[in-house]
Amino acid sequence: MTQEDIDATQAPLIEHLIELRSRLIKSLIGIGIAFAACFGFADEIFNILIIPYQKASGTDEVRLVFTALQEPFLTQIKLSLWAAIFLSFPVLATQTWLFVAPGLYANEKMAFLPFLFATPILFAIGASLAYFVIMPLGFQFFLRFEQVGGSGLATIEPLPKVSEYLGLTMTFVLAFGASFQLPVLLTLLGRVGLITSDQLRRGRKFAIVGIFAVAAVITPPDIISQVGLGVPIVLLYEVSIWCVAMIERRRAEEDLQREAELAE
Repeated sequence: MTQEDIDATQAPLIEHLIELRSRLIKSLIGIGIAFAACFGFADEIFNILIIPYQKASGTDEVRLVFTALQEPFLTQIKLSLWAAIFLSFPVLATQTWLFVAPGLYANEKMAFLPFLFATPILFAIGASLAYFVIMPLGFQFFLRFEQVGGSGLATIEPLPKVSEYLGLTMTFVLAFGASFQLPVLLTLLGRVGLITSDQLRRGRKFAIVGIFAVAAVITPPDIISQVGLGVPIVLLYEVSIWCVAMIERRRAEEDLQREAELAE
């Protein structure tokens, strides 16, 4: 290989790295702007996250405590960053698409776009399920261990810490939102030919065991949240089998059409 050939291969790589840096900078700027906006409304966002706890406790007057002076401030920073990533997802997705799209063929772009749109929709569905259904039920389960003091009885009163409550809420939302990406992941793997619908069907029993095992690890230790996460993911696994099978049928039809055109 001559020096000219080496320089020719290095030039596209440098251009890609410059393009990647540009996309990363724009993504960080988007997150930074969203973070500044969210930090200004951190109290309001946190109060929205309190609603499932209010529903579980049956009262609008709930008390949370902090045991370190810096805890509320650090919690607001974490919450603002967490919310900023959600709000800036359109920017992140757009920058990712602009970086990847030039290297794709027209048919590959058309195949990739549905997954780009499905990702936030499925995440929102999973997060909504956690926020409106699973979190209130899970918090009700935990609050059952409250005990009113009396003769020979200790008073057990729930006083959650601000940071721990945010961490628990983020665990619920992120676990459900991320888990709902299963159809996107499996369908993409089926699209590139790494898995087939037959393989997914044969591995159904192992998948169900694995799904509930993961649900037991990433959710709080209560049966409500574990079943609430496991059952929808099993259903989404079945949807993934159908999506991969549909892609295989479409690919087979395209192959037959191509062979017919060649035969002519």
